[in-house]
Amino acid sequence: MVSSRKPRAYWIRTTFLALFVLVAVSVYVLIVSPPALSNISFLDAERIRPDDSARPSRWTPEAIRLAALKHRKPNATGPSANPSPQITLNQTQELAAVSSFIASLPQNVIPSSVDPSLPIDPQLVLDFDTRGPHAQEELQAVVRDVWARNPVMLYSKVHSPVSREIKQILADLYLRPAPTIVDVDQRPDENVLVPLLYRLTSTQELPILLIGGRTVGSPKEIRYLAAKGELQRAITEAGGVVDGARKKKAKKL
Repeated sequence: MVSSRKPRAYWIRTTFLALFVLVAVSVYVLIVSPPALSNISFLDAERIRPDDSARPSRWTPEAIRLAALKHRKPNATGPSANPSPQITLNQTQELAAVSSFIASLPQNVIPSSVDPSLPIDPQLVLDFDTRGPHAQEELQAVVRDVWARNPVMLYSKVHSPVSREIKQILADLYLRPAPTIVDVDQRPDENVLVPLLYRLTSTQELPILLIGGRTVGSPKEIRYLAAKGELQRAITEAGGVVDGARKKKAKKL
C-alpha cells in the first residue's frame, strides 16, 4: 500500500510559491496600479448623508459666496467708505480742549512739531473719534467738563514775581475745588504752549488766569477785581466755592 501523503519538500515549495504570488499581487496593487482613492471633503459628506438627500446643502457655492460677502471688510476705496470730515475747533473750543488735555495728566505734552500759530489738530488733544457721528456732542461735553472740574485755572511761571503774587491772591480765597495751576516754564512743551496760549487768549504775557474758561485780564486787573470782590463773584458764578477749603476752628467746650 502506497502512502498518498505528499513529501515535505512539496509543501515547502507550495508555501513559498503562494507567498511569492501574494507579494507580487500586493506590489502590483500598491505601486504599479494604485486605486483612485480621494478624501471626502465636508462638502461631499454633506451631500451623501442619507437623511439630507431631499434638502440642499448649507455649503453650496452660492451660500459660501453670500457668507464671504457678509463678513468682508468694507473696501477703503469704495464711495461709502469715505471717512466723515474731522471736526474743526473754534478758539473757545480749542482753549478748552488744550486745557483739558493738560489738566488730565501731567504727562500730556503738546508735540514740538505743532505750529502754535495754526489751529491744533483735534486728534492730538481729544480722546474720542473726531470723525465719528457724535463728535460734536462729545466736544461740547469736553468743554463743559473741563471748566466744571477746573473753574479756576492759572497758567503761570515758577520764576516770576507776578505769578507768585497771583498764586497768593488765589490761595487767600481758600477755593474749592483748588485752582489748577500749570507752571509752563517747568514743562518740556513750553516753547509750543506759551505762543499757543497767547493766540488762544489774545494775551501777550504770563500769568494767564481763566475763570470758567474766560480770560480775566492782566495782573493789574486781577488785583483790582480781587480788591473789589468781583473776582470772588466771578469764581462763584463759574462753580467755585470761596472759603470752601478754609479749615473750621474747633469749637471750645
